[in-house]
Amino acid sequence: MNYDYDLLIVGGGLVGGSLALAIKDAPLRVGVVEALSPEERRRSPAGSRALALSRGTAQVLDGLGVWREVAPEAMAIRHIHVSDQGHFGKTRLHAASQGVDALGYVAVARVLEDAIERGLERLPIDRLCPARIIGLKAGAEGVCVTLKRDGECLGLNAKLVVAADGGNSSVRNLLGIEQDVRDYGQTAIVTEVRTEKDTQFTAYERFTASGPLAFLPLGRKQCSVVWTLKDADAEEVLALSEAEFTARLQAVFGYWLGRIEPAAARQGFPLKLVRAEKMADERVILIGNAMHQIHPVAGQGFNLGLRDAALLADRLWAQTGFGEDIGEAGFLARYAEARRRDLANVIRFTDSLVRIFSNNFPPLALARNLALLALDRLPPAKRLLARHAMGYGVRL
Repeated sequence: MNYDYDLLIVGGGLVGGSLALAIKDAPLRVGVVEALSPEERRRSPAGSRALALSRGTAQVLDGLGVWREVAPEAMAIRHIHVSDQGHFGKTRLHAASQGVDALGYVAVARVLEDAIERGLERLPIDRLCPARIIGLKAGAEGVCVTLKRDGECLGLNAKLVVAADGGNSSVRNLLGIEQDVRDYGQTAIVTEVRTEKDTQFTAYERFTASGPLAFLPLGRKQCSVVWTLKDADAEEVLALSEAEFTARLQAVFGYWLGRIEPAAARQGFPLKLVRAEKMADERVILIGNAMHQIHPVAGQGFNLGLRDAALLADRLWAQTGFGEDIGEAGFLARYAEARRRDLANVIRFTDSLVRIFSNNFPPLALARNLALLALDRLPPAKRLLARHAMGYGVRL
């Protein structure tokens, strides 16, 4: 096998795999490096997590040819209900008011992973799996990469390396790119519940003094739950019995969906805002969680990473069409600049929600609830919020 590539994607998961599918017909020799074997990926508990997919994300996935496989197992979000526990403010968004059949969708990660995996199997690309990157050195003409595969070291070259290898990115670590980390002092408790009432395709975002609580519809009477708590409170809640946990969750969420009962084990994940200090290095680009990890308050993590991949694919097509070097410094700098605004806006939005709604200072509580009421009654503001919820705030 000839291990010389135009493009080497490190990380063949949701974001890296989507990038490979997006450039499948480009005149590029592509390699994908993945640390996990397909069997290891299927056994990973990360595959059971629920993903909130904006309408724009679903349209991108449709363009990649995978949405038709995901759609039958995805749950449409036709209504979004936002409330503030213990206060009067509420806002509701409805798909019909925006002239669409769904504002977004909820899908189990493994369903999307499997669809992307099947798409990759049909591509004429080299897949190095399982393999780990252990060395990387960039030069004027390309990048020299060292992999460890089946106990042996393997050397290869590429014009451009794309790091899509997650929050603990080997590529980022090898390059010594520092991260800006802000610890929220919060933990997300993730689980599933069965509900007495039909969800009616409604996603609930309920803000509490400890942090946001989201109920995302997985079925007609089943929801994925993401409950954000202060670290000390989360430790206590995770230690509760099943009955005690359910009672505590019911008291916070209320009876919007009638009585709830547990449907899955609880898992806790510490929450931090993490940004790499730079998106582009010499002949290297960071995308997805290798570049950024954000608070789950608005369910924007995968949507943001997919937009990284979509824009990069678009730029790669154009650069290739002009016969230009895809690893050229100016090209990478222009891509990073083009992504900067979207990334900054999403971070500012999610970070502001966490700060404003995790604070019970009376004047602030009054102001945010008046804002929720005003938002619910001002059609232009509601349309703007709905567009962002649908992922239409950025042109793709």
